[in-house]
Amino acid sequence: MSSNVESNVRPQPDEELVAIAEYVADYVVDSEEAMETARYCLMDTLGCGLLALRYPECTKHLGPIVPNTLVPNGARVPGTQFEMDPIKAAFDIGCMIRWLDFNDTWLAAEWGHPSDNLGAILAVADFLSRQSVAEGHKPLTMQVVLEAMVKAHEIQGVLALDNSFNRVGLDHVILVKVASTAVVTHMMGGDKEDIIDAVSQAFVDGQSLRTYRHSPNAGSRKSWAAGDATSRAVRLAMITLTGEMGYPGALTAKQWGFYDVSFKGKPFSFQRDYGSYVMENILFKISYPAEFHGQTAVEAATELHKEVSNKIKDIERIELTTHESAIRIISKEGELYNPADRDHCIQYMIACGLLFGDLTAEHYEDDVAADERIDELRNKIEVQENKQWSEDYHDPSKRSIANAVQVFFKDGSATDKITVEYPLGHRRRREEGIPVLINKFKKNVMTRFPKRHADDIINLLMNPKRLNNTPVHEFMSLMMI
Repeated sequence: MSSNVESNVRPQPDEELVAIAEYVADYVVDSEEAMETARYCLMDTLGCGLLALRYPECTKHLGPIVPNTLVPNGARVPGTQFEMDPIKAAFDIGCMIRWLDFNDTWLAAEWGHPSDNLGAILAVADFLSRQSVAEGHKPLTMQVVLEAMVKAHEIQGVLALDNSFNRVGLDHVILVKVASTAVVTHMMGGDKEDIIDAVSQAFVDGQSLRTYRHSPNAGSRKSWAAGDATSRAVRLAMITLTGEMGYPGALTAKQWGFYDVSFKGKPFSFQRDYGSYVMENILFKISYPAEFHGQTAVEAATELHKEVSNKIKDIERIELTTHESAIRIISKEGELYNPADRDHCIQYMIACGLLFGDLTAEHYEDDVAADERIDELRNKIEVQENKQWSEDYHDPSKRSIANAVQVFFKDGSATDKITVEYPLGHRRRREEGIPVLINKFKKNVMTRFPKRHADDIINLLMNPKRLNNTPVHEFMSLMMI
C-alpha cells in the first residue's frame, strides 16, 4: 500500500471533548459558595442587560429577524416584550448582557466574560420550560439555570487558564460558544455522545477574529459578539440533537484540526480538572463599566480626583504603573473613534476618573469625549510595566490586576502614588464588594421597571431558596415589561 494514502479509520473522540462532556453530564455542583456566587452573578448579569436597554445602539439589534414573527411558547428577552425562537433570544440576551462591558470577567492566559453564557442558558431554559408546561410536564427551575451557569463558567474559565486564543488572533468568544454549546445540549436532553458531537461542531466552526477589539479597528461588534456566540451555540446544539454527526478529531486531526489550523499546532494545556473553581473566583465589575485590566487604575484615579480636579492645567505628567496584559490590550495613543474604542483605552478611563471622580457608560459617549481636557490628560500619561505584577496576574493564588497612578505637577510637587492590586469585584474583596454589587443590581432594575415590579424582582433574587424553586418560565414572566 502506498505510504501517501491517508488512513480513513475514524478516531476515538478527542480526550478534551470527552472531558467536557463527562463534566457537563456527570458533575454534581455541591459547592455552596459556587451556587451563592452564581446567584449574585445572575443578579449582576441581568442588571447589566437591563441597563443596556437605555442605549439605542444596543436595542437596534433586538427583536425577531423578521418583524412580527410569532413563536408560540417561545423564549423571552428580559426587560422587553419580545418572544422568539431560542436562537435569536440567546443573541438578544447575550447582546444586552455584554453591551456596556459591565458584567463579570475572567482573567488568565485568555480573558473573557463567562456570564455571557447566560444568553444561551436563559433562552433555552425558558423555551424548554414553556414547551414542557404546554405539554403537561414539569418545567425547569432556576436551580437548573444556576447549576448550568456554574458549569459554563467552569468550561470557559478552565480552558482560558493556560491557553491564549488572543495570541493567535482569535477572539475569546470562541470559549463562550464552546461552553454554551456543551451546557445547552445537555439541558435539551443530550447525552455524553451528543455533547461531544455538539462541542466538536463548535470547534470546527469558523471563529471570530479579534480585529474589532483592537486599535485602529475597535468597534461595536465587540458588544454583540458574545450574543452571536451564544446564539450559534444554541443552533449547533439543536442541529446535533436532530441526529447530525459530529467530528471526533475536531481538535487533533493532522493538518485539518483546530490545533493545526488555528492554534499553531499546540494542544490545549490544563492547570486543573473541571469543578466549580471559576465561579468561586469570578471577578465582578462592580464599580466601573470598563475593560477589567483597567478597573484598579480607575479606582486609583478616582481616589485622586479631589486632589487634582482643580489643578488639571498644572499637571506635568501622570505615571501609570501596570501589568503586561493591560499594556498589550488597552493602552492606546491617538484618536478614539467611538464608545467601544474608548472603553478599551486605559488612558481614557484614568482621565475620566481624575476629571469626574467616576466612570460611567455615559462618559464614553461623544458629548463627554468632546471635552478637550480628556485628550490633554491622555497625552500626559506615561505607562510602565511592573514585572512582578505581570507575574502576579497569572499566579493562581493571586490573580491580581494591579495598577498604580501618580500625578506630578509643574511646580515639582506630586500626589501620593495610589496603588490598587485587587479590584472591588475580586474574591479577596467579596465581603466589601457584594453589598455594592447588590446596590448596583437594584439601581439597574429600577432603570427598567416601575418600583413595585422592580421590588418583586429584587425580592425574589435576594431569596436563594425561593429563587431555586421558581420555575424558569415564571421567572422570565416576571422579567418582562
